[in-house]
Amino acid sequence: MNEQAQDGVRTAGESGNTHGHIRSFVLRQGRVSNAQLRYYEAMMAEIGVPYVAAPHNLATVFGRSVEAAPKILEIGFGMGETSAAIAAANPQNDYLGIEVHTPGVGSLCKLVAEGAIANLRIVQHDAVDVLREMIQPDALSGVHIFFPDPWPKARHHKRRLIQPALVALLASRLRVGGYVHCATDWENYAEQMLAVLAAEPLLENTAAGFAPRPDYRPLTKFEQRGLRLGHGVWDVVFRKRAV
Repeated sequence: MNEQAQDGVRTAGESGNTHGHIRSFVLRQGRVSNAQLRYYEAMMAEIGVPYVAAPHNLATVFGRSVEAAPKILEIGFGMGETSAAIAAANPQNDYLGIEVHTPGVGSLCKLVAEGAIANLRIVQHDAVDVLREMIQPDALSGVHIFFPDPWPKARHHKRRLIQPALVALLASRLRVGGYVHCATDWENYAEQMLAVLAAEPLLENTAAGFAPRPDYRPLTKFEQRGLRLGHGVWDVVFRKRAV
């Protein structure tokens, strides 16, 4: 979330990436605390879902069917506070979080262990690969993308996660009636999100433009501080239409 890259840092998409897309993140050697590492090593064997380039049955991953528990995917959960809070407050749903950075994965593992959260799993891998290879069509009831890296400079906008190809892929993985919920504190990126999602034929807006923040998305400390300073936050929520 809001992981900024400096000029001159090469993304995987610029350095011989064979995945067929420009990655929206930069892998860094961030410091992993002792607690994060301890929980990472203890919990990933229990709640981690290894990346495999083959379709996964989410009912098997979570031990209950899609009908019994809707499956919600989150892309880029950062340090995991919001993910843990949502999963704990909604035990009727199952949540699959995707994050590449080990400190964030370790942090969420700690929150899951401390909160005894049973309905959350983690994939530590590139989200586009996971969506393409592991998530089957019509498998998801929702997708959360909260405060992705805004790549604010115009020449870097191609690295933003919300692009037509990604949105089309997301729509193909949603069940009819399933939703995509994006949130950002960058107005320019919010406008791009709105335009890209509106252009996807399989999706329809749930609001006349930007949506009010759904109750299930808690305010982060960062967001609360920004609101006090007069900064805006924009939510975009679209649903998959019946065809």
